[in-house]
Amino acid sequence: MLRGNVAAPSRIRPAPSADPLDRRVRRAWLFLAAALATLGGLLLVAVVLPGPGLAAAALLALAAAAAAAALVRRSVEQREARRREEVENFARILQGFSRAVSPDAIVDAIMGELGPGTEADHLVVVHRRPGAPILDATLVPTRPGAPAASTVLPAVDLDAGGPSAAGVAVGPGRPVPLDAAERAAERIAVRVRRAFGLTNVLAAPLVAHGELLGAIVISRRRAGPWPAPSRRLLAAAAAEASAALARTATHRAAEEAATTDALTGLPNRRYFEEYVRLLGRGRRADDAIGVLMVDIDLFKVLNDRHGHAVGDVVLRAVARTIAAAVRDVDVPARIGGEEFVVLLRNPSPAIAVEVGERIRAAVERIDLSEVGVDRVTVSVGATVGEGGTERVADLVVSADRALYRAKRFGRNRVEAS
Repeated sequence: MLRGNVAAPSRIRPAPSADPLDRRVRRAWLFLAAALATLGGLLLVAVVLPGPGLAAAALLALAAAAAAAALVRRSVEQREARRREEVENFARILQGFSRAVSPDAIVDAIMGELGPGTEADHLVVVHRRPGAPILDATLVPTRPGAPAASTVLPAVDLDAGGPSAAGVAVGPGRPVPLDAAERAAERIAVRVRRAFGLTNVLAAPLVAHGELLGAIVISRRRAGPWPAPSRRLLAAAAAEASAALARTATHRAAEEAATTDALTGLPNRRYFEEYVRLLGRGRRADDAIGVLMVDIDLFKVLNDRHGHAVGDVVLRAVARTIAAAVRDVDVPARIGGEEFVVLLRNPSPAIAVEVGERIRAAVERIDLSEVGVDRVTVSVGATVGEGGTERVADLVVSADRALYRAKRFGRNRVEAS
């Protein structure tokens, strides 16, 4: 399974002779067995055919047996020391991953713990960039002081099995087969070798929740097969990194579920209040904050007339419209049944009213004829704190008062406080 100096550790099962220390122990035992057999033969001959030269030969055989026994002992001690070192490396990797709470921390743990035990000159972690069809590849030399490097690779390398996958297809919710993941890791390793000018590389895939996320690649200048301990350590690191990535993904999904409105996909009240609290801590004296309170007009009447299923369609459509009408730096959220809020960063009072008007007009243009709704409108209350001393919570109250004025003056309008 060596293709262009690329190997996948989980697919290559090294033979017992692959570890030089194991071969050394076996040779020592064979030497000891031969010396003891020779000594036994000489003693037998001495009993049957006594002679002066046999005693000297027996002494030589005895000395050889003692030397062989010492060699066996030293070889076994070396092998056990190597195995203890391997176990310690495993333990350090486990400890490093147990502390990792983000994908970046997992990458740091890989870089910090994998190098010393694998005899690698370079370590490369390749992982999918969230929300983008590319892979980020980070190379770190194991030599102290050497500079790191990074590049991007096409995410097509994560396609399960590639062109020779014999029809295997992997998509969301469909776990990637192990052999397909290993083939993908090999393709990634080939690209990594070319991108960074590496030579002898060894790769292992990163798989979390059945999804192929990337690979760990190690390299060294020395040619020849990688030793069995290096293979085992890389396979263990990839397995633990995959498990750590799965944990962080689960944790992130739980956090998102706790701070995201399930119906509209907007941030919920909990997220908005936490954001306001953090913003209040870091707000500078010259930071202007604008707040828009947006409420769907006569939503209870709409629900009673068309039913809650249609009401949900309306809520989702209004949420999408609000999110599309504001900038990336602004924060829209759903904070109640039919009530939304938008936090505007550094607007003037005129800009806040303009954004509110843009939201109002865009909502009025929503086509909901497919669900039997003629028109939906919203009322908007706007306020801006420009001095940097106002509490954001007070601005929310002020915008809420402006919203009620918009309702009182006829709805489908923007009022500023």
